[in-house]
Amino acid sequence: MMKPIVMLVDDEAPFVETMTKRLSKRDLIIITAFGGEEALELLDKNRNTDVVILDVKMPGMDGIETLEKIRKQFPLIEVIMLTGHATVESAIEGMKLGAFDYMMKPCEIEQLMSKVHEAARKKRTHEEKIREARVREALSAHGLE
Repeated sequence: MMKPIVMLVDDEAPFVETMTKRLSKRDLIIITAFGGEEALELLDKNRNTDVVILDVKMPGMDGIETLEKIRKQFPLIEVIMLTGHATVESAIEGMKLGAFDYMMKPCEIEQLMSKVHEAARKKRTHEEKIREARVREALSAHGLE
């Protein structure tokens, strides 16, 4: 499997720097954004992103609003919500909106890695099924089933 491409979205620069170092050492390609708006702009330029690790509490566009927009614009990208201020309400809201999972900050790096790999596999499986369906459709259109 190719290295998963992961976007880390959090407004706390020291957290982003530390996590980028820790995740990069574990064979992930990391893209960073410091807010929801920036994340959406970067996803538009990096459509092959597999997983977004998204902070819930951010100034401006918060994580829930960002999640909604990611799900609409980039439906195959999986999103792991991350927060230091977990509330049951935001967890439920995030899961309802299609978050892959929800984790508390600070989280165990190995647990996060496990979730990232699981989410990346899910995304790539969906992409493969879409490719197979397109091939079948094209063969069928030419009477080559």
